[in-house]
Amino acid sequence: MVPLVTARALSSREFTYELPDGAGKGAVVSVPFGRSRARGVVVEVVDAPPAGVKPLPVERVVHELPAPLIDLALWVAEYYGSTPARALELVAPVRRARRKEQGPPAERQSLEGEAEPESLSEAQELALARVTAALDEGGGHFLLYGPTGSGKTEVYLQAAAAALERGLGTIVLVPEIALAPQTVGRFRARFGDSVAILHSGLSEAERRDERERIAGGEARVVVGARSAIFAPMERVGLICIDEEHDASYKQESDPRYDARTVAAKRAALEGAVALYGSATPRPESWAALQRIELPQRLGGKLPPVKIVDLRREAGYPLSAPLLAELGAIAENGGKAILLLNRRGIAPALHCRACGATFRCPDCDVALVLHRDGSLRCHHCGHAEPAPEECPVCRSVELARIGAGTQRLERELAARVPELELIRLDADTAGNPEELAAALRRFRDTDRAVLLGTQMVAKGHHFAGVALAAVVDADAGLGLPDLRAEERTFQLVTQLAGRSGRDAPGRVLVQTFQPDARPLELAARHDVPRFLADELERRRELGYPPFRHLVRVLVTGPAEAPALQLLEELRAGLEGTGDLLGPAPLFRLRGRNRAQLVAKTDEPRRLAARAAQLLAAAAPAMRRAGLTAVVDVDPQSV
Repeated sequence: MVPLVTARALSSREFTYELPDGAGKGAVVSVPFGRSRARGVVVEVVDAPPAGVKPLPVERVVHELPAPLIDLALWVAEYYGSTPARALELVAPVRRARRKEQGPPAERQSLEGEAEPESLSEAQELALARVTAALDEGGGHFLLYGPTGSGKTEVYLQAAAAALERGLGTIVLVPEIALAPQTVGRFRARFGDSVAILHSGLSEAERRDERERIAGGEARVVVGARSAIFAPMERVGLICIDEEHDASYKQESDPRYDARTVAAKRAALEGAVALYGSATPRPESWAALQRIELPQRLGGKLPPVKIVDLRREAGYPLSAPLLAELGAIAENGGKAILLLNRRGIAPALHCRACGATFRCPDCDVALVLHRDGSLRCHHCGHAEPAPEECPVCRSVELARIGAGTQRLERELAARVPELELIRLDADTAGNPEELAAALRRFRDTDRAVLLGTQMVAKGHHFAGVALAAVVDADAGLGLPDLRAEERTFQLVTQLAGRSGRDAPGRVLVQTFQPDARPLELAARHDVPRFLADELERRRELGYPPFRHLVRVLVTGPAEAPALQLLEELRAGLEGTGDLLGPAPLFRLRGRNRAQLVAKTDEPRRLAARAAQLLAAAAPAMRRAGLTAVVDVDPQSV
């Protein structure tokens, strides 16, 4: 039994207890543990205790989990350099006592789905045939690739129906909660109350109720964000990973798992089919997976993309071409989706006189100006009133640099007041029911603009969208990250796909870098060419998928001890890969940070070795106030 406790030394060990008859691997139990009690998970059943051990009896069995989930959690702990207890918490969260009966959250958090089409396209029929054949042959891993609007979701739905006919369950992953309402609605339209929803936006009581419905076999289709991959479902036959390119599938707290990789492992353990879908696949998936292609958009062509050179435009964030397109919608009707991947009024407040920029006292980042007159840090939540004068030189000449979604909303209200504005970002999408209401309002309103951060570009399918526009395509291009160009290409291509699904559409991309390779290829919808170029670049540099990255991140009250720990760690990791660093990072939430990055062919071995070294250094780390995490396959470095 592994106790679900936080102490790393105890959470990495197994303890022997006496199980009651009928209980086995996967039992979640309550046991006496030292001077208190603890929850634990049974990971192995043996006929006799180790020599010299007299086991105490388990007090009670709380509930049972499918055995493959236990193997999955232990694999997550090993692969991602975490502890068994932290990984087992993912599959065995605390179950709160029921206080009241409530309806399934999917009833309140879903949009209405569409009717089943009378027939599938030839490409959809071929795709479905390959998936159902794999269901009957013990599983498989496929990339379902096709432009936006080519019918990937219908393949998911038909494949889920085929799995249910065989007595098998389906898990459908979406990268963000913002995509759940429409996906849940589509699956509920076909499968009714047998659909459950799982994500972090649910209350604890809602998550408990949904997990009980899944474990009891009442719900055989689960839709949710990355944590839904750990749904307590028996006999999983199909796992669909929608928008598989999205970085949101990576968990940013220990264990730092990637739900796409975990989905592949769970499919292998269960003999299930893993179906990865995207119009803009990751280079890793393009290189490794068998492809099933849907070559054409259903019902129309992809819309033309116009690049707007902001160097020749006076207006920012609203250029003359963009205002003209919005004016046409105000006059003739239709909808528009506008993407600006920054929140707030302005990303920074700057003194024209002395050059000072207002920064967070706890993080090495600029404070973002918001409409309520506050300056906020989007990392730690620090907030303070925006000053009327510079605290350094007392100048009142304060400049707002750049634009965020709040400023865009304000300027749209002033320039095109005829349009109804619906903003969707982390400041407005507070809970899933409000999110579903906003999307429903956009669906039902003519002359409406959905504006927001990257969540507006992902997976939404609304009729009547005549215009899709990227307000500032440069926001991600200049980031010092190996995936900066890939993400820019994906965002622009994905947003372009929201337009013109049922009528002629237009796409505008505003940029100061009109000749940038990702923008040129996105304007041509040339996904294969972009991926071929990107794979060649990564091959030369030794980046994924040709090698794995493993990052060790150390935080502490001072920079020097963090760097010293990483230097010692580097010495212990010699021979496991190409080591880069250690290097300091910007301060976050009042803590100094540093990282060591490795390129390796054996990520599990390197992560396990790093975890061993960190466990040995734990007493010294506690004295120095240091914490460390191992991050396998990080999405940014």
